[in-house]
Amino acid sequence: MAHTSSAKIVLYARSCLFLLLFAASVVVYAAAGLLAFLLPFRQRYRLITTWGDLNVWLCARICGLDYRVEGLENLPGRPSVVMASHRSTWETLALKKFFPPLAWVVKRELLWIPFFGWGLATIEPIAINRNAGKKASEQLIEQGRARLARGRWVLVFPEGTRVLPGEHKRYKLGGALLASATGAPVVPVTHNSGDFWPRRQLVKYPGTIMISIGPAIDSRGKSPDAINAEVKRWIDAKETWIRTSNPGQAGPGQSR
Repeated sequence: MAHTSSAKIVLYARSCLFLLLFAASVVVYAAAGLLAFLLPFRQRYRLITTWGDLNVWLCARICGLDYRVEGLENLPGRPSVVMASHRSTWETLALKKFFPPLAWVVKRELLWIPFFGWGLATIEPIAINRNAGKKASEQLIEQGRARLARGRWVLVFPEGTRVLPGEHKRYKLGGALLASATGAPVVPVTHNSGDFWPRRQLVKYPGTIMISIGPAIDSRGKSPDAINAEVKRWIDAKETWIRTSNPGQAGPGQSR
């Protein structure tokens, strides 16, 4: 029992240390982003997104939470719409490592957060007003089309929010609407980050997150509903396989 209590203390102490460094990095990188605002986009993007690289590295070194990725060979040779499952904060830091310059689809309100929002604004996300109904979809298509035309990929979390591991929410149409309107390929992505970095919890469990990138889906001639259905089938099946058929990848924080 004493050994278990000591292990928990160490686990929480490491998680607290990581959180402190994470918060400090937000302030530092936000200031750097404001200073670099006049730089060309590519240089500004590289500078600001090293924030995610830094925190993924810190999480691995301090909390023992590393990752493994499969399916990089599935990436198309042209700008695409990435539709990924959303289980924790970790993937918002890490996914950009595996793709060309990304434009995140985010709630407009995130840009209003001091420091974090200011830094986020410098890398030109697609910021939409989710309360605008049909106009929100129009904003996403208009801005997404422009980003794709500039050679940037678009990252969408179709469930719209973080969802507990093993749970599923109805997919929103935004990403599928963009793909259907532009003919851009859709790249499905899933992982088990929520098993190690649980939503709304301080603790970060040691282990290895498994990220899987699926074969690109041709969106041409398909309705948004059909695109969503195809993406969801692949993500649900692959996520279930990661969490149940590969015991070495089952995180201690997973809900059962």
